[in-house]
Amino acid sequence: MPGLDPSWLAALRASGQLAPARPRLPLLAGDVVIGSVEPEFLNEIRLQPMSDGRVQLSKTEHAGAPAWRLQGEPTAALGALALALREAGLAHAWRDEQLAVTDGQGRRVGSVERAVVRVLGITTAAVHLVGRAEDGRFWVQQRAWSKSNDPGMWDTLMGGMISSADTLASALERETWEEAGLRLEHLQGIVRGGHVDIRRPCDDGHGAGYVIERIDWFHCSLPDGVLPVNQDGEVERFVLMDVDEMTAKMHAGEFTSEAALIQAALLEAGANPSD
Repeated sequence: MPGLDPSWLAALRASGQLAPARPRLPLLAGDVVIGSVEPEFLNEIRLQPMSDGRVQLSKTEHAGAPAWRLQGEPTAALGALALALREAGLAHAWRDEQLAVTDGQGRRVGSVERAVVRVLGITTAAVHLVGRAEDGRFWVQQRAWSKSNDPGMWDTLMGGMISSADTLASALERETWEEAGLRLEHLQGIVRGGHVDIRRPCDDGHGAGYVIERIDWFHCSLPDGVLPVNQDGEVERFVLMDVDEMTAKMHAGEFTSEAALIQAALLEAGANPSD
C-alpha cells in the first residue's frame, strides 16, 4: 500500500476494536437494550419517580444477568438521565444536540443528548468526506484547538455526527457546508467509499465511556478554484497535503484515528475520486 507501514496499519485497526476497559451491564429502555454502563456508574443517580409511582431508573435483571433499566417514554427518560449525569459532572461537553438511539437491529427507539452517548455505551453514527484537489493532493482540516475531542489534530476534509434529525444524505450535505463551506453540487465524483466500525474505551465520565460508532465515508474531488472555508468555528484551517506528507503525519499520530483509518482504506483501495 502506498506509503503505509503494514505493522502500523495493523496496530491502528486493532486500536479501533478494543473491548471495554472494565465490565459493563446492559442499559435498557423498557425491555429493549439500547447501550451499556459500568456496573456501579449509575448508583448515585436519582431520577424523579414517574407519575404512576414507578421508579424511573433501577438495577434489574435481563436475560438472567444484572442490567440497568429506564422506564417510561425513552426520549424523555434519557433526557432526565442526561441532565442528572450533567449535574453529577459525568457528561461530556454539552451540545444541545440529539442523537438517535437504536436497538440491536438498528431500529430507532428514541433520542438522547450527545454529551452522554459514550458513558451510556449508545451506538452512534457519523459521516466523513475525503476531498482531493485535481492534482491529486488531499484537502485536510486541522481541528480547532477549542474542540473537546482531538483538538488541533488533522482530520478528513469533513467529519461529523449524524444527528437524530438527519439521514446519512442530509448529514453529508449539512456537515460539508458547516465544516467546509462547500455545496455538494460544486464537488465532482462524490462516491461512497465504505464504512469504518469503531469500538473502544474513552475518557468520558472519568474513564467510564465506551465508543461504539459506525462511520460512513465518501470521497470526492474539488475542482480548481473551489476552496473549503469553515462556517461553524470548529476548524482551525484547511491545507493541501500530498500522499507522502499525509502518510508521514498519519504514522506520527498527528491525524485522528478515525481519519487515519478512512484515509488508509482509500489508499488501500487505490480509489481515485475523480473517476
